[in-house]
Amino acid sequence: MADTLRVLIACETSGIARRAFAALGHDVWSCDLEPAEDGSNRHIRCDVRGGILEWGWDLLAVMHPPCTRLCRSGRQWMSGPGIWTPPKRLPKGRTLADLRAEFETGVDVFTTCWRAPIARVAIENPEMNDLARARMPDDLPAPQIVQPFWFGEPAYKKTGWYLRGLPPLAATDRLPEPERGSEEWKRWNAVHRMPPGPDRARLRSRSFPGMMAAAAEQWGGWAAEEAVA
Repeated sequence: MADTLRVLIACETSGIARRAFAALGHDVWSCDLEPAEDGSNRHIRCDVRGGILEWGWDLLAVMHPPCTRLCRSGRQWMSGPGIWTPPKRLPKGRTLADLRAEFETGVDVFTTCWRAPIARVAIENPEMNDLARARMPDDLPAPQIVQPFWFGEPAYKKTGWYLRGLPPLAATDRLPEPERGSEEWKRWNAVHRMPPGPDRARLRSRSFPGMMAAAAEQWGGWAAEEAVA
């Protein structure tokens, strides 16, 4: 049985997802504009839209595409009430042209990856605002929303997966939730309570190893079995 897949982990520098698939023997590479934090020689510095999607992959997992302007929380900066009306305010030091450019980049990266010539695609992204949703492909499903504590990670962080050719993730080690307002509950909310700083966005977007181990086992195993069915 041929159970090794060619896997591309796009928009990731931490190596967490790459290592999870590699641990199961897959031929896996990551790519991002920035270098890999772990210095891996299986990381390619490039724009995912630059041709790498054509290299004959079996599975594409897009971990942290630019989503700040696509998610619901980012809508307030893009438009006021209605569709593309002037926003009430802008982030300090930013122009509306800057934000629209970031929006267009986010849309282009997402749609390019979704339409990639790859049979199995998983794109991590929050639930989108109406402006972004209007620009998405017609066949884009609603995201599967999962939480890190479904996979043994004591943390809250809603994670949306847009899936094509892959099954929804199943919980592997669901932890009991702490009492709301308790010290443990506050620790579980560390991602949301993270103070401002130059590394805040990068740290908030990091994958959870437990979730990535489940993804590698479930999606990798399912895809390998399907490939030889």
